[in-house]
Amino acid sequence: MRAKCLGVVSAFAAAVILALPAPSAAQAAATATPAPPAKPAPRLPDGKPDFSGVWSGGGGFNQRNLKPGDTIELLPAAKKLMDTRTGKWAEDPEAHCLPTGVPRMAPYPWRMVQSVDGKYVFILFEGNIHSYRQIFLDGRQHPKDPDPTWYGHSIGRWEGDTLVVDTVGYNDKFWFSAAGWPHTTQLHTLERFTRTDVNTLSWDITINDPGAYAKPFTLQTRARLEPSWDLMEYICQENNTNVAPR
Repeated sequence: MRAKCLGVVSAFAAAVILALPAPSAAQAAATATPAPPAKPAPRLPDGKPDFSGVWSGGGGFNQRNLKPGDTIELLPAAKKLMDTRTGKWAEDPEAHCLPTGVPRMAPYPWRMVQSVDGKYVFILFEGNIHSYRQIFLDGRQHPKDPDPTWYGHSIGRWEGDTLVVDTVGYNDKFWFSAAGWPHTTQLHTLERFTRTDVNTLSWDITINDPGAYAKPFTLQTRARLEPSWDLMEYICQENNTNVAPR
């Protein structure tokens, strides 16, 4: 009997609520509780911003992330190369467990680590082959004849609270994206990392490759802190094959 009474009362209350006029958008905005502002970015004992932690997102090569006013203009030879890759995602080196290079990112979290002496920053990747980037902040310059690698040779400097990373010495093996955007060994990237608050890392990437693009352009991206995550083991080996069970 009690259950039935409660049902009648609930039905009556619902009818009354539905009969009341809905609040206007202005009223809803006036009564909404604003979200508390994000906490500021933490700092290291030397005063530098602390970028450590596991992050997701950021990086990548997508035209929607272009800096306003910038355009991507392929040179004829690079356009011809990209056309040969169209629709052939299975040929993408990233699909064969090879490093993604810069600015591309695998769809997995990654961790930034700053050395205690302030001379190095490491970026550790969960995906592909557990690869990493090494950024030198010890004052060294790029080698005159760098050995081309997947992540190039990176040197960093601080501009206020922004870490600026200058990288050359890339090989031409990785694709900028699964769409097949190419580059050459003339690729030169300039990245700007700024932790705008405790949860957000602004990551702008300027691409300068006179061998493939008519002019430089900048991609503006952001990563999100994942404080409860750790990097997991990810096994990926080039030329993996799927063998049917006997």
